[in-house]
Amino acid sequence: MEFTEVYKAFSDKIYRVCLGFVNDSDKAKDLTQETFITVLQNLDLFRKESKISTWIYRIATNKCLREIENDKRVRKADFPSDIEQKIIENDQKEEKLMFLSNCVAELPEIDRIIITLFMEDMPQEEIGEVTGLTHANVRVKVHRIKERLFKKFKEHGKL
Repeated sequence: MEFTEVYKAFSDKIYRVCLGFVNDSDKAKDLTQETFITVLQNLDLFRKESKISTWIYRIATNKCLREIENDKRVRKADFPSDIEQKIIENDQKEEKLMFLSNCVAELPEIDRIIITLFMEDMPQEEIGEVTGLTHANVRVKVHRIKERLFKKFKEHGKL
């Protein structure tokens, strides 16, 4: 597969995965770009032991996790919590997506990875390959994460 084909097939999905990790559009774009720079530099080294999508998701996940670690080291000023709400108050769908994104951002790291890949329609077997978990463990975790998210939506009247 040529790089341009790979990029066209996966760039939007990788962007959404990165956005799920960092919850910042500009950072997500940067991480997507960094991911595909790595893909371009290493495409000829891809051993085809897994699907190319799994390999690319793993690269993106590693870059996002490194970014999160780096961000933890740098103290940032928090924005007032009502800014996002004021921006999207007229659009319920956008509000629910933002709420979902915030809920996902609060999850433990492995759960965030799993649910983000699941929401990108990655098969659970591949999620297991990316995370190093068994398919059965991924299936249970997806179920539990969905229950937690549903409970949060219900508690905050977002259903």
